[in-house]
Amino acid sequence: MRQALKSIIYLGAILLPMLLSAQDTPIVNSTISGKVIDAANSQALIGATVSIKGTTNGSSTDANGEFSLITGQRLPFTLIVSYLGYVKKEILINEKKVEIKLDANSNQLDDVIVSSRRRQESVQDIPIPITVIRGATAEDAGAFNPNRLKELIPSVQLYSSNGRNTTLNIRGLGSSYGLTNDGIDPGVGFYVDGVYYARPAATAIDFVDIDQIEVLRGPQGTLFGKNTTAGAFNITTRPASFTPGASFETSYGNLNYIQAKASVTGPLGKKLAARLSFSGTQRDGTLYNQTTLKPVNTLNNVGFRAQLLYTPTDKINITFAGDNARQRPDGNATVVAGVVTTKRAAYRQFNNIIADLNYKLPSTNPFDRITDADSPWRVNNDFGGASINIDAKIGRGKLTSTTAWRYWIWDPSNDRDFTGLPVLTKSQGNSRHDQYTQEIRYAGQFSTRLSGVFGIFLINQDLKSDPVQTEESGSAQWRFSQSSTSALWKTPGLFDGFGTNTTSRLKTFGAAVFTQFDWAITNQLHLLPGLRFNYDKKDVDYKRQTYGGLQTTDAALIALKNAVYTNQAFKFKVDENNFSGQITLAYKPSTNVNLFATYANSYKPVGVNLGGLPTANGAVLIDLARVKPEFVTHYEFGIKTKPSAKSTLNLVVYNTEIKDYQTSVQTAEVGVNRGYLANAEKVRVRGFELDGNLRVSSNFSLTGAVTYTNGKYISFKNAPVPLEETGGESAFKDISGGRLPGISKWAGSLGGEVSKDGGLLSLKGKYFLALDGYYRSEFSSSASPSQFLNIDGYTLVNGRVGFRASNGITVLVWSRNLTNKNYFEQLLPAAGNAGQYAAVLGDQRTYGITLRYSF
Repeated sequence: MRQALKSIIYLGAILLPMLLSAQDTPIVNSTISGKVIDAANSQALIGATVSIKGTTNGSSTDANGEFSLITGQRLPFTLIVSYLGYVKKEILINEKKVEIKLDANSNQLDDVIVSSRRRQESVQDIPIPITVIRGATAEDAGAFNPNRLKELIPSVQLYSSNGRNTTLNIRGLGSSYGLTNDGIDPGVGFYVDGVYYARPAATAIDFVDIDQIEVLRGPQGTLFGKNTTAGAFNITTRPASFTPGASFETSYGNLNYIQAKASVTGPLGKKLAARLSFSGTQRDGTLYNQTTLKPVNTLNNVGFRAQLLYTPTDKINITFAGDNARQRPDGNATVVAGVVTTKRAAYRQFNNIIADLNYKLPSTNPFDRITDADSPWRVNNDFGGASINIDAKIGRGKLTSTTAWRYWIWDPSNDRDFTGLPVLTKSQGNSRHDQYTQEIRYAGQFSTRLSGVFGIFLINQDLKSDPVQTEESGSAQWRFSQSSTSALWKTPGLFDGFGTNTTSRLKTFGAAVFTQFDWAITNQLHLLPGLRFNYDKKDVDYKRQTYGGLQTTDAALIALKNAVYTNQAFKFKVDENNFSGQITLAYKPSTNVNLFATYANSYKPVGVNLGGLPTANGAVLIDLARVKPEFVTHYEFGIKTKPSAKSTLNLVVYNTEIKDYQTSVQTAEVGVNRGYLANAEKVRVRGFELDGNLRVSSNFSLTGAVTYTNGKYISFKNAPVPLEETGGESAFKDISGGRLPGISKWAGSLGGEVSKDGGLLSLKGKYFLALDGYYRSEFSSSASPSQFLNIDGYTLVNGRVGFRASNGITVLVWSRNLTNKNYFEQLLPAAGNAGQYAAVLGDQRTYGITLRYSF
């Protein structure tokens, strides 16, 4: 660690003088405010983008069409103003308060502004594959959490069987597919207002007052504090404003769906403004439990967010933010989707086991949406935190400090056997996670030819059992664990109440220095080098102790109990440091064409196993406790074009290879909770992405994307066997050449909206009709390719129709999964691998009405 910190200081000593020497003397500051209106009817334009030309400074208009900018520029300077369906305007201003009129233009797309490179830029001008979803667009589409974004962005994959077991991937990479092990870091960065969310469960929460979502694809470790080997979500919320405003929204739908949102902002003084936001969602369950006689898999989510904006001078913005999100659904139940005949003896096959126990599945059709799970379901998921963000104008750039603390409390209870039998009666992996992060970066235009970002990032994490994690068997466990014909297995009470209590703690420290520059060799040709240094340290203390069951001194009976659960303990420390980076060459032969090529390498930190380790001949395989870091090599070629003023068309071709790929694998051992982590020697993902937008007229627009993704194991010689080969001659298999799980070769989205000017009662506005379609081809749902655990391709259609008034009133009727398509999200082998596997079902058709009002 000491050597790593010396390296960070050394690297900073080299780069920081370069930044300081490139800065200009600070200049006089101004506060600019104004309003953006329709030139024809003087109606306020809500959500118009306003930025200062040649700077990192920008904002959006509020519910009254008003904006405010605090800047270090001396008047006069040029504002760039854009809005969907209107002509982009550059206007030279000489006053601190302005009114800007935009002309409607059916032949021009709006200019989408992003901040992922720490400056305000047009998305078409940056040499990064990036998709932008505005908050209003996500709200209209019903994408109130990250899981629903995948229907708008086909390069994104998100799988969740519950809050902890959530996987967020881009191009099929990022986190291990299926069951999550807390000992590895995600490869997709998830940022909200510059704050990194370390746990994958963060992606299961509802959005609260989102302004814009930027999804960057490919390694982005030279732009963001935490290493992002597969991409990043850069999410910004609506900021506090000195202009008073508010918005209220409520939705009602089938399954007793109710959602309410509210946001209020305004000044508390001349230099202090605040914003309070709320979101709440409730819905009845999508499955029916025959044991409890009530629906399960409900929604019960509440989220709050508060912000204070303090502007002590025109040069400094300080934002204090705090948030809390709580989920209390009634279960994340699955249904038994099928039964596979394994290579075990006939008496160890699932159908024979349940016949001996006089049990029958409630249904053999998973889309009957029936379960009989007999263990109590509890899915208490709490997230929250606080942050202080300081932006200071220095020279031609901005110095930003983001200090944050976040917590995650996970309090679950699951039925791991997926049936109404008392096999695994408790599965309670309680955890508490605290993280502290500090990021300091400087971004700006250092000279007429050089711009970029330089930053330092620190993260400290403490993840521990809260207070203990429990796994417990019931009276039917003996029949599922029976591995011989010995009559001792039937010993009364042998496994009833037999379980484990686990205490674990993972302490993690990470540090990084990162930088990326943009050197304009000519006005058309840019070179963008980036460099990153990582240091990661992990300290693990794991202890598992058995309890309960039949208390006996009989060695034979003790051996049977040990075949299910054993005591296990280990402590160890690991640390790694590495350099990584990228280089991009971008060429703009014209204002409508942007060509770029990128080479990048990146590291995903060393991992540790926290769910228990498998055994061999009774010995714990302690060597599996450490999971080697991933090394990523990435190539990418892209072209962004504007074929006309009313269209864009972009193409990216990429190839990503990963050495020591971190993957989560199932094991037949009941005592290895949620599988364990391992390294595949090498994997490769390659493909292309095509996306475009077309504004046919001021009242008709289309957007679409198509992706081809081919992911496979180049080498994985010691992988676990798939479910159907459990009980064969070997527990491991060479699956080199097999496909990676969770990746559809083809995926696409297509959306369109048609509108017409009109009135509702005394309101003027537009009627609209919108449809969104999402398709993905079939994919594997098993880490080791299985002929049974494949999910068929499917198409989803979502639609909405309504009225959007000019003064902020919106009424819309919507439906998701309009065709009521039955489809699987995931297929999961049950613990013990007796042959049965469960399914996470996609939601059936839902529909409802939304009322929204802003002022």
